Amino acid sequence: MIFEKVKSEGLAHNSYFIASQGEAVVIDPRRDCEIYVELAQREEARIKYILETHRNEDYAVGSIELNYLTGAEVFHGSGLNWKYGKLLKEKQEFQFGSLKLTALLTPGHTDESVSYVLKDLSLGDAPIMVFTGDALFAGEVGRTDLYGPEEAPRLAASLYESIFNKILPLGDEVLLYPAHGGGSICGKNIIDRGQSTLGLERKHNSILQVKGKEAFVKWKLEEKHEVPPYFRQMERYNLDGPPLLKTLPRPSVLAPEEFKEKTDEGAVIVDTRDPTAFGAAHIKGSYSIWLEGLPIFAGWILPYDRPLLLVLEDSLYLERAVRYLIRLGYDKIAGYLRGGFENRGAGIEDWYSSGLPVEHLNLLSVHELKRKIDLAEDVLVLDVRSDEEWSEGHIEGTLHIYVGHLEDRLSEVPRDKDVCVLCSIGNRGSLGASILLRARYSRVSNILAGMTAWKANNYPTSSQLQL
Repeated sequence: MIFEKVKSEGLAHNSYFIASQGEAVVIDPRRDCEIYVELAQREEARIKYILETHRNEDYAVGSIELNYLTGAEVFHGSGLNWKYGKLLKEKQEFQFGSLKLTALLTPGHTDESVSYVLKDLSLGDAPIMVFTGDALFAGEVGRTDLYGPEEAPRLAASLYESIFNKILPLGDEVLLYPAHGGGSICGKNIIDRGQSTLGLERKHNSILQVKGKEAFVKWKLEEKHEVPPYFRQMERYNLDGPPLLKTLPRPSVLAPEEFKEKTDEGAVIVDTRDPTAFGAAHIKGSYSIWLEGLPIFAGWILPYDRPLLLVLEDSLYLERAVRYLIRLGYDKIAGYLRGGFENRGAGIEDWYSSGLPVEHLNLLSVHELKRKIDLAEDVLVLDVRSDEEWSEGHIEGTLHIYVGHLEDRLSEVPRDKDVCVLCSIGNRGSLGASILLRARYSRVSNILAGMTAWKANNYPTSSQLQL
C-alpha cells in the first residue's frame, strides 16, 4: 500500500493519494493537481478513481483537471445537480489492488457529504482508515451553518447521526484523515495534529463529549462562523466544475509602463510584500495582502471579474502566489512586478525610478500609538481582528470591524480623524489600511506588531467575554 497526504498551505487543505498493485485513488484533489500525476508516475500506478467527500466551499476542487490529465472516473455524493462526475450510493465499493474503499453517506456538514472507509484485503476485513471530509476533524467537527440559520438544526442533527452512528462505530483503532487541518475556516477549533484515530477523537474531541443529540445540536447552533464571499463562487465552481487550466498559468514579468497600462485598463494590484515594504512605497490603489495571506484573504477582497497584477518581493515567489490564487479560482493573473533591481526594468523600484507615482503608508509603533491616546489626540484605533481575538483583549475605545468586512462598512470609519489600523502583528493591519487608502482616506497608519507588541509592553486592554 502506498499512501501520501498532500497538504495545501494557507487553506490547510488535505488531499490523499492511495495506491496498490499499480492502481491508485485520489481523494479531494486540489486544482493544481500535477502532484498526483507525479506521485502516480513515481509509483508506476494508474489513477483509477477520483473521489470527492463533498462540494467544497473554500477552494476550487481539482477533479475535472485530474480527470483531463488521467481519464480517471469522478464520484461524489447525491443531492446536487452536478455537471460532471457520477453519483455514489451508500456502501458503494471501489477496489484497487489489494485495497477497497467503501462510501458512507455522512450528511451534516452538507447534505451530499461522503466519508470513505479503507480496508486492506490482504490483512482482513477490518477498516484501517476513514476519510471524513469535513464531517470529523482532529479536535473538531464540521460546521453546519452553510445553508443558513433555518437549516442549521437539521444539519447539526444529521451530523450527529453521521458521526456517532456511522463513523465512530468503525472502531477506535481506525486512522482518521479529514479534508482539513489546523488553520482552516471549515471548523472552529481544528487541531493541527498530524494524525489521529477515532479513539483519540472519541476521548479528547470536546464536542464528542457532549451527552446526546440535543446537546450536540445546541453546541453547534451556538457557534459563530465567518462566511467569506468567495465561498459562493467556489460552490458554483465545484458544482459545475471550474474552468479547465490544463497547465499552471505562468504570468509574465512586466515593465513599469506595461504594468501601468494594465492598471489603467482596470486590473487590480495585489502587493504581496511584507507590510514594512508596502508602507515605505507602493503603487497607488494596491491591496496589501502578504504572500502567505493570499489563501486566506484573497477571497474576501479580490474580484473575480477583473485581471490581477502582482507585486512580489522576488520572482521566486511567483509560482507560490499563482498556486494560492488559482486554488481559489483566480485565473486572470495578468502579470507581475518584483522587488529588487536585478534584471533591471521589471521591479517595483524601477516603477518609481521611472518617475511613476507611488504612495506611502504611515507606520506607527505601539509606543507612538499609546502616546497619541494618552495625549487625547484626534485619533481612532480601528481593530480589524476577528471577534474571538477582540473578546480576548482590545484597546479601550477602539472601533472593531473585521478586515474581511471593512470594504462593506467604510461608512462607519470617519474621515476626519487619524485612523490607526491594528491587528495582531501588522499583516491584516496593512491590508485594512490599504483598503482605506483605496477608498481615499488620507490620514491612515498601520500599527507595527499590533496587539502583540501592545501586550508585550503591558499596556491596558479591555475584554469582552460575550461576543
